[in-house]
Amino acid sequence: MSKTLSFKTYSAKPAEVERKWYVIDAEDQILGRMAAEIAKVLRGKHKPQFTPHIDTGDFIVVTNAEKVALSGKKIEYKTYFHHSNYPGGGKFDHVKDLLKKKPEKVIEHAVWGMLPHNNLGRQLFKKLKVYAGSEHPHTAQCPVELKVN
Repeated sequence: MSKTLSFKTYSAKPAEVERKWYVIDAEDQILGRMAAEIAKVLRGKHKPQFTPHIDTGDFIVVTNAEKVALSGKKIEYKTYFHHSNYPGGGKFDHVKDLLKKKPEKVIEHAVWGMLPHNNLGRQLFKKLKVYAGSEHPHTAQCPVELKVN
């Protein structure tokens, strides 16, 4: 007599998720490759209990955002566009200027583009902490260094 196997899809519950803290040093890291890895960890895709509609990801602290590298000639030509919704309210920000004024925004913009654009994505984005210098206030969480290739 043969038994019928029953396979059930595992779905993580929000209360069961264990969150870790990771720190990434952005010095000389290529922006897009680093942002893709950050988005993967924020989403929780590196864990076996990944569930698409549940926040299973970990916290990420990025330091040295001012020293991030861009490949090719993006440092000269890449621009960010935003609009104030008023007539003539379109503005272009060059990445070179943004790295001088607000280097955190460059990494945040790259990571946000790789996360889902819905309520879950906004919840995931809150777990990203970006700092221009090498110091951060999250040492109490004992973050583990995450290597990004």
